[in-house]
Amino acid sequence: MTILFRFFKRYSVFILLLTTVLVCMILRNAVGICVVLALCIIALMALRCAEQWQTNRSIKSLTRYLCTVQDRLSLPPMATDEENEWGVLQSEIYKVVALLRQQYSEEKRQKQYLADMLSNISHQIKTPLTAISLMTELLEQPSLTEEQRLDYAGKIDTQVTRVTWLIRHLLTLSQLEAGAVEMKHEEISLLSVMEQVRDSLSVLSELKGVEILLDIPQDITIKGDRHWLSEAMMNIVKNGIEHNDKPDGGSFAYVRITATQTPIFVRVKIEDNGSGIDEQDLPRIFDRFYKAKNAPPQSIGIGLALAKQIIVNLNGKIDVQSQKQQGSVFTVTFYSVS
Repeated sequence: MTILFRFFKRYSVFILLLTTVLVCMILRNAVGICVVLALCIIALMALRCAEQWQTNRSIKSLTRYLCTVQDRLSLPPMATDEENEWGVLQSEIYKVVALLRQQYSEEKRQKQYLADMLSNISHQIKTPLTAISLMTELLEQPSLTEEQRLDYAGKIDTQVTRVTWLIRHLLTLSQLEAGAVEMKHEEISLLSVMEQVRDSLSVLSELKGVEILLDIPQDITIKGDRHWLSEAMMNIVKNGIEHNDKPDGGSFAYVRITATQTPIFVRVKIEDNGSGIDEQDLPRIFDRFYKAKNAPPQSIGIGLALAKQIIVNLNGKIDVQSQKQQGSVFTVTFYSVS
């Protein structure tokens, strides 16, 4: 029925003229011919009025929809009851509006991310820069002894090192979040990586009296980038060491790393028996610059955020479970398929 209507609508003038000629040939009467012509003219005018009404209705519908999109933050669905050119136009307009809305949301998110990033950077750098400025003024005093000058110079060097470390890690995190870091895809021995992490943190673990225990089968491998995998794991293990002191009662402090492998994923668990994480801190533990209540004073709050982003870029995920005074368990899962 719809096809017949569209056909009649498209060729209505031709059909009416042909019908008029046939009727006139049959009637062969002047009065009858005039009546038929009058009826044809009326039918054509009615058809044109109906088409114009339908066109105006469709235009008003599209105008109302665009005004609604402009006034609302959400994208309402568009009703496309027509199966003609207007229906196609409505569908294409909806696609364009949806695309523009998506691009606008992404641009807004990027601007907010940049604003937050700049705010975080300025907040983190402000304190060491203030300290550097103050100690530089003190160094200008002629009454200082050589020992005092060396002490202030050492403190300035410490603050410069802190700022350099912070900027380097912020740039790394930003590149990872923007997808600008190209990860290698090679078979890596997990045990080899974790042994490297253990050796790199041996001095810190010895100072804190925390033992790093590895229970990882030699045949477990992960497909990814060795450098970035080591960076992520080191940040997680380091976090466990920094929040772990020798408990009372003679037991020893430890960070234990275990791993299992299936055809679908490799799961790594990093467990410690430290002070644990407060329940209200858990949802934000991976946020950039977030510091838990029991964080050490020198902590900046970027290590776990960096670790999470690296793990995500390596096609993985990270979860944490923790209880106060009972330690924490970080579970990292690397998937074999995307």
